[in-house]
Amino acid sequence: MPGTKLDPIDRKILAELQGDGRMTNVELARRVQISAPPCLRRVRTLEEQGYIKGYHAKVDSRALGFEVQVFAMVGLQSQAEADLKAFEERCREWPLVRECHMLNGEVDFILKCVAPDLSTFQTFLTEELTAAKNVGSVKTSLVIRNAKEAPGVPFDVLEQRLEKSA
Repeated sequence: MPGTKLDPIDRKILAELQGDGRMTNVELARRVQISAPPCLRRVRTLEEQGYIKGYHAKVDSRALGFEVQVFAMVGLQSQAEADLKAFEERCREWPLVRECHMLNGEVDFILKCVAPDLSTFQTFLTEELTAAKNVGSVKTSLVIRNAKEAPGVPFDVLEQRLEKSA
């Protein structure tokens, strides 16, 4: 089961850092109840093993003038692996596309996009996204409001699963 290679202290470290990646190592060590030097070694190991992919500030897009958030459901004409990878690479080049997820079912990809205003998004939609090679269809949904935005994973669910399997 994923997560079983980590001991409870590693999982506590991940949960704490997921909630606040800016805390000092001393504070983190206090919260997970170990001393600072082994805590730092564990954090570095978790980074090296890929459990921690990075650290970033969560910025308020609206406060920065990005008033529009849109989800775009994209259907491709071809789902050959080379065409899927080419579309993913193109998405990485578009600044307005903040997330790109390949799906199964009726939609091939869902893109989370942000823009300062509707006309900027519309220009991107008509001149870039729908005009991109292999794009067959695009359906968009404008976000009215965000009721929840939780980063990472629910560690309490992971702990419950691990307790049941023990």
